[in-house]
Amino acid sequence: MKVLPSVVSEIKLSYSPTKMANKPIRSSQDSFEIIKKYFDEDTIALHESFIIMYLNQNNMVIGVHVHSKGGITSCVVDIRLVLAIALTSACTGIILAHNHPSGALKPSQPDLTLTEKIKSGCKLLDIKLLDHLIIAPNDSYYSMADSGDL
Repeated sequence: MKVLPSVVSEIKLSYSPTKMANKPIRSSQDSFEIIKKYFDEDTIALHESFIIMYLNQNNMVIGVHVHSKGGITSCVVDIRLVLAIALTSACTGIILAHNHPSGALKPSQPDLTLTEKIKSGCKLLDIKLLDHLIIAPNDSYYSMADSGDL
């Protein structure tokens, strides 16, 4: 039997976890202390960025991904990519974070809608959406989990 060449692209997934020297995330403050380092101090007051922290069963950080950078008032978040990375990393929980260049900490309606969509996707995959932080340029934050918005 003759084997025909494949006409479909091959997709390869890999998983190479590193041993991160960290402690479990137990509070929004713990999350904030880690994730704020991934926001560019030079542009945090200029444009929005969306960053995701992926966690294992013990709430230890597997990795952090800078998902997107946007404009002054918004950035594009592709939920499929957020969840694809969650599946590839074999995480059991995620923490979302984005900044508000204006310094306003209250979540907007689009923030709440996006969070709900990601939460629904996570639920289907048995992944916990643990929090969504809004970070201001003045080193303060708002936790949707702490505030009951999650």
